[in-house]
Amino acid sequence: MRVGRCESKDKKGRVAPGRHSSLWYKTLLKSIRDVYGGREVMDAYNYDIVEYSTGGFAPTPIRSIREVPLTIRLNGHEVVTLLCTGKYPEYLAIGFLKSDAFLTSPDQITDFVIREEGGRIIAEVETCHDPWKGRLMERSITSGCGKGTNFGRNVSTISRRRIGGEITVKPQQILDLVEELHRRSTLYNSTRGCHNSSLCVPDEMLIFREDIGRHNAIDMICGECFLNNESVNDKMIVSTGRVASEILLKVARIGIPILVSTAVATSFSVELARQIGITLVGNVKNGKFWVYNDQQRRIQI
Repeated sequence: MRVGRCESKDKKGRVAPGRHSSLWYKTLLKSIRDVYGGREVMDAYNYDIVEYSTGGFAPTPIRSIREVPLTIRLNGHEVVTLLCTGKYPEYLAIGFLKSDAFLTSPDQITDFVIREEGGRIIAEVETCHDPWKGRLMERSITSGCGKGTNFGRNVSTISRRRIGGEITVKPQQILDLVEELHRRSTLYNSTRGCHNSSLCVPDEMLIFREDIGRHNAIDMICGECFLNNESVNDKMIVSTGRVASEILLKVARIGIPILVSTAVATSFSVELARQIGITLVGNVKNGKFWVYNDQQRRIQI
């Protein structure tokens, strides 16, 4: 499925921006939906098990969250295999490539195919640039159970940035958004097996995603914003799960200025947030939360 071409480059070989209209991206995603996503993706399965309780065993029906491999291939080379629910594979694949610095512009994508093969999902991405140039394939297994291909380079690149943003939020709005996140967590409530992430403005939740890993859920959001050229400097991520460094790096890579989690943050994440200017909030519960960094005064009473 050929969905686009990089037809114009500057003198340094970079792709000229703005070559593709929003219609091109809509056509790309519709083509993927027609081939792969024209049906509802089952995200959990029913099982009959035996439960031990109060001194005895009894038959119990449960729902178990789906786990399927998603292999991402870039210009014919396998980059990584992610374990996920299989929902929104197009956004997850592109979000991973963006957050791992393989892609800098949607215009670099020349071909994008999603298909099922032998019990797994395959995402084939072709680009008009060399995404491997200057990269050392340094594979990392992070504390968030995600995989990275160039962790050291990502930290080095991101740590030189300053994350701006035109957003302020009130404490009660943070608490309300976390409450909304919990209300939407129906898959977690039925399986107890997933994390949830959302893209928000202070008074509204715009995108909600859930997956077996919080890094996957955030990559889905990053991929959707990236492909749709969504402005994010006035938005925030509200998520479940510990904020380890790879989570903060993903949010920083896309340029979102506020990250809120129901859980706590690691020391690396706190130091990096303070260095690059991300407002970092954690441990949101019972009407309280911790502010690890807000030097930019984005949280206002």
